[in-house]
Amino acid sequence: MSIVVQEIEAPRVAGRRRLRLLTKRFLRRPMAVGGLLVALAFVIVAIFAPLLAPYSPGHTDFDAVLAHSSSKHLLGTDDLGRDVLSRLIWGTRASMQVGVFATLLAMVVAVPIGMIAGYYRGWVDQVIARLTDVLLAFPFLILAVGLAAILGPSLLNATLALGIGSIPGFIRIARGETLTLREEDYVPAAVLNGANDATIIFRHILPNMTNTLIVQATLTIPGAILGEAILSFLGVGVQPPTSSWGTMLQEAEPYLTQAQRLSVYPGVAIILAVLAFNVFGDGLRDVLDPRTTR
Repeated sequence: MSIVVQEIEAPRVAGRRRLRLLTKRFLRRPMAVGGLLVALAFVIVAIFAPLLAPYSPGHTDFDAVLAHSSSKHLLGTDDLGRDVLSRLIWGTRASMQVGVFATLLAMVVAVPIGMIAGYYRGWVDQVIARLTDVLLAFPFLILAVGLAAILGPSLLNATLALGIGSIPGFIRIARGETLTLREEDYVPAAVLNGANDATIIFRHILPNMTNTLIVQATLTIPGAILGEAILSFLGVGVQPPTSSWGTMLQEAEPYLTQAQRLSVYPGVAIILAVLAFNVFGDGLRDVLDPRTTR
């Protein structure tokens, strides 16, 4: 009985030990820790935007049009008398929503396709690989802008466009990882034990590429955040009165010489969010790399 218990507990102990080791490695990278904290701050602001924002994003104060910072409006107001801080906070929700859901959409669609291509190879792999190459020939933002223009301007369509634009990259990564992992010893062992293809793909290969997919997701989110800002700035993304950092930049353009702060605040928010996720993703990639020794 004790032997059985030890066999059951052994993987759990090994898992906890590995988690502690990875945590120590991560904490030795202050830039990565800082990126994680800033990224979490943006996520928290997005979740609790209704509680944190002093006003609704569409609330207007016509007695304080283009007003400077004050106790009533900490970051001033825009050309319609709307509180800039409130719109910035609500814009965080739109940007985080697009970044996270576009990345999830790309992963849900692309990972199974890439795994099927890498596992079965042959003509299936050739067809999927060539179609992926064709899509990768288009720059990510050009593809996203084109899709957003076709689908129509809205927050949902911007998310779909950016998610679809991210699919080719995830397909290539999932395919490459599957081609490598299918040669590992545990795959033939699973075949000898009678496991079918679906079991091998989703219970043996997929868990072993999780680290790579997590790192790629953390590096895709900032691209989607930046893409949403560009789409909204061009008028094919989030539409007024919904607040987003891109629409705030678009609305601030006529006032660059009169009220530069209207473009500075959303610009700084975009830079901080993109930088935080990128730094966090780079640190996470280093920590999860099996060749890392410290």
